[in-house]
Amino acid sequence: MASTSDSQSSIQDDDDQEEEIEHFDDFTLASSWERFISEIEAVCRQWLATGPKNLVKKDAVCLDFSKNIYKVRSELKYAMKNYSMEYYFEPFNDGKVADWISTSHDLQQSFGVKDFLVIAPQSASGVVLDAPEASKLLSAVSIAMSNSSSLWPAFVPVHDPSRRAYIGIQNMGTIFTRRFEADRIGSQVPIKLMHLEGLYELFVSKFAYSTVDLSMHLFKVHFRMKLTYRTLPTDDDPEVQQESEFLESGRHSEFETHNKIQWDDDCPWSEWYSAEDPVKGLELLTIWSERTVDTSLVMAELENASPLEADKWFIFPNLSPYLETSDGSTIGFASQLRLLVNALDSSLGAQFMEDFVSVENSGSDNMKSSAVIPPPTVLDRVLKDLFHEDAEVKLDFADAENKNSRAIKGAPLESLFAQFCLHALWFGNCNIRAIAVLWIEFVREIRWCWEESQPLPRMPTNGTVDLSTCLIYQKLHMLAICIEKKHQENKEHPDVGDKKTSPYIEGKAQITKQSSSLLEVTEDSSGERDSLTARNDLGSHGVATSLSNSEQQNFASPTDTKLSEYIRMGSAGVVGSTMLLNSCQQMHAPFTQDPPLMTEDMHEERLKAVEAFGDSFSFSAQLEKEILSSDMSAFKAANPDAVFEDFIRWHSPRDWENDDNGKLAVSQAKAGEVSKNEWPPRGRLSERMSDHGSSWRKIWNEAPSLPAFKQKPLLDPNREGEKVLHYLETMRPHQLLEQMVCTAFRAAADTLNRTAFGGLKLMTSKLGQLYLTMASTLKSLQRNSLSVDSEIIEDLTRLCVIFEHVEKLLTVAASLHRKFLQAPRLSEAIFSDFYNFYLPKMGTGSGSHDIDKSQEFTKKQQIMAREKEVVASMFTPPTANQSWRKVLSLGNLLNGHEPILREIIFSKRDHVSGGYYAGSYAGGYPQEIETYRMYLCGTSNDLRVALAVASCD
Repeated sequence: MASTSDSQSSIQDDDDQEEEIEHFDDFTLASSWERFISEIEAVCRQWLATGPKNLVKKDAVCLDFSKNIYKVRSELKYAMKNYSMEYYFEPFNDGKVADWISTSHDLQQSFGVKDFLVIAPQSASGVVLDAPEASKLLSAVSIAMSNSSSLWPAFVPVHDPSRRAYIGIQNMGTIFTRRFEADRIGSQVPIKLMHLEGLYELFVSKFAYSTVDLSMHLFKVHFRMKLTYRTLPTDDDPEVQQESEFLESGRHSEFETHNKIQWDDDCPWSEWYSAEDPVKGLELLTIWSERTVDTSLVMAELENASPLEADKWFIFPNLSPYLETSDGSTIGFASQLRLLVNALDSSLGAQFMEDFVSVENSGSDNMKSSAVIPPPTVLDRVLKDLFHEDAEVKLDFADAENKNSRAIKGAPLESLFAQFCLHALWFGNCNIRAIAVLWIEFVREIRWCWEESQPLPRMPTNGTVDLSTCLIYQKLHMLAICIEKKHQENKEHPDVGDKKTSPYIEGKAQITKQSSSLLEVTEDSSGERDSLTARNDLGSHGVATSLSNSEQQNFASPTDTKLSEYIRMGSAGVVGSTMLLNSCQQMHAPFTQDPPLMTEDMHEERLKAVEAFGDSFSFSAQLEKEILSSDMSAFKAANPDAVFEDFIRWHSPRDWENDDNGKLAVSQAKAGEVSKNEWPPRGRLSERMSDHGSSWRKIWNEAPSLPAFKQKPLLDPNREGEKVLHYLETMRPHQLLEQMVCTAFRAAADTLNRTAFGGLKLMTSKLGQLYLTMASTLKSLQRNSLSVDSEIIEDLTRLCVIFEHVEKLLTVAASLHRKFLQAPRLSEAIFSDFYNFYLPKMGTGSGSHDIDKSQEFTKKQQIMAREKEVVASMFTPPTANQSWRKVLSLGNLLNGHEPILREIIFSKRDHVSGGYYAGSYAGGYPQEIETYRMYLCGTSNDLRVALAVASCD
């Protein structure tokens, strides 16, 4: 029994021992503080093992102000408090500490570190207000860093948040420990610390004995400095701010700007609106490279030095915040074009423009409340500007156009309709009711010009109708010509008045056979004979002339050696050596009437009429009978002995075929050797002219011998003028708005294209792209197939956003060009940097969410030595109003401007060699480390000091 009990007791003892081993407690983590250290260590080991580049791929976040700095975050808990530990790192840095120019974190610049940790409480203030708690946090982090063999410095924010105060520590291997401390004086900076001499002595006092005379003792201190200057803003005065009245009239009155000079007064858009200067000012960075200073007297001399003596200059613009928005709130062409697109959307389905004028028929209550019509005084001012001012406006439209402008089917910039569209953008804020009122009054003024035979302003009164423009411009061009013809009739025949049958005396004639021939027989690809087509262009050897009626009547060719049986009239000269078939006399080219003007819709109507008949050749000849008969009559008057075949030889040479003998006779006739027996040359009409020439010959037989000046005019100005007015008065609203949108986009772009921006290649290229984008988008408006559900409205809205981006780029380019007229390299370099910065923001969406507002343009451009004087001249001495509150307390003045920010770095380096710590250095060679470093930043009213001290602990 005893043995059994002994065995049982031994087994129980073994079980107790095993239980004690299983429940072994690790007393190194017994306290919460030790567990807190262990958590920090575990997080740091994880970040170290992952590596910076893998952290970027996982959950690292890029900082808003820099694309190169990332951070990861971890939450910790200690003593019922929550803390956050953040690791800041630069994954793509080559190991160099951030310099003056690069965008860096505040702690990087203050202490000269690269990667670092920040541990802070998760509270409203985000700082540790209790000093023992801060020391305990730093100790925990220091132990965790040492255990994980990490050399990251760690910082804890302390005191009041406004002081931006930190304490920190860094393990530098097994030898040195670096401690950090930063604080800020927010007001009442001591006078001594406003000057470089006092700041130098402050740094020296950190390592020199207190009994040493700091002003006389020599210390080897390394010194660097950066001074930041800023030009005075030009629009701080509230009187300079733009007025809102210009939205109604589109033009500035004399009192709207309070006689203040705007930065864009000489820009082409200033006629319509005043843009905010996108470059609010310039910031200049002057950098003194590192140098050794041994006494405070040297610092006193540096304070009196000119900024021109600085080693490096950098400059960058302060841009306006409006460049970061894309919601149409910025006043400009783009915002008004967006409203015009909305008006187009509202016009769909309406029958007449008058429907929008009446309140009862203007649509929904929302439209009635928002669509405000400007007062009559504003309307009168707009009409006066369109019709009664600038009567001698330059009509050479091509000068103001971009090479891609004609791809947009609109109207030239200086034309009447283009100016109307630009006024409509600002009239009543471009709502559909205001546009309707303006259009109705616009058409009434045009009718008054017609009825009173007054010239139509801003429109050419001659030339041919340009079919590449919009239809309204074509109609107005035709009306202007009709008014001019009508005016000439009244002037030359005052007793006849406005009779529609009054003859029109043509002044401009065409000489050569190709310029005189208006019709040509064509043949389609299938071999069938097609219609007659009008030829308006001169031949390769054609010449045009213009003679008065008396000159046409008295004109006779001096080359004729024989008198004709009849009186020759209306001859413009001989046609080379061509001879008439029956009389062996030289052929004369007649003065002919210009072909009647035709707009695009008239051409389409004639084409449809031709297609409606099977025998297009005969019907086309019938349509052109008046023109053909006029040419034949003029030819008969100039060549009394001519026959039908002579007319064909002059009018359509390819329809006359010579045989071999005929060719010989012609050559002899040209040489003057032909005899009467060998003339006329043998030839015949072409096959198609023989088959279908009977109608031509009939017209020839019926055509009287009349010169052009005695013929009835081909164009009836009274009839065509009334047709134009009927078209303008009965237009469907959506047809008007479609042409207004195309013309407004083109006119706005042409206006911006006139801006002087120094020929920047990037801006020129972007403007060219804008024209191509507009031409592609607006092409769908020319099909007259717009419906309520069409996607064209969305495309136009996106086009407005693109236009807004280009408009902003252009204002930046113009502003930089004006500021750097004497330094064009800087203008081009700064704009290129901004263009590359802004390009990713140029989305095609219609909302402001496309713009990343967290990014700011901070790219600095280095200034060459030869450009320093030019840049310095931009800092004009401040006026009394600008500087009466300012007391100059700092040195290094630049034309009376003291630096808005002064940054200084003092450092002291010591050698470490031999001794107890030398074994940690490979080879034991001497090493130089930065034992003291002080960063000072601020002005006379604000001073921040950051101190880093390395010691052997």
